[in-house]
Amino acid sequence: MRGKPVEIEDSLRRAAAAQRIALERLLAPFEITPAQFAVLEVVVASPGISSAEAARLERLTAATMSVIVGNLERRGAIVRRPHPRSARIQCLEPTDLGLEIRESALASVQMLRARMRVAMPIDVASEIFAWLSRVAEIEV
Repeated sequence: MRGKPVEIEDSLRRAAAAQRIALERLLAPFEITPAQFAVLEVVVASPGISSAEAARLERLTAATMSVIVGNLERRGAIVRRPHPRSARIQCLEPTDLGLEIRESALASVQMLRARMRVAMPIDVASEIFAWLSRVAEIEV
């Protein structure tokens, strides 16, 4: 059994890298990065979400989230609004342009997701999803 953890780690790293590269290429025509698209997806799904909560959902640092939000805001894809009860909290909302970008890119992203699902052996799909969910919850 020696060597198996490294093989799993290497396989997971290679799969993640392949998915990231494919997603970067798919999103390039829309002039949006995978991280920006992920944040935009969260904001579209939960208008008014705080920047901090969106960062937690996407497992981004505050500094990274600040850059992503700044870029999306400059592009006109989202707006920041002060929270009704706390001026320190910034709430994020998609703009019409943000909704349009997300909708335009979504078909390409869904095709990639479908290709990834097809590559998964159906008889172990639920176990793979469960394992990936547990891996995603590991804290350092």
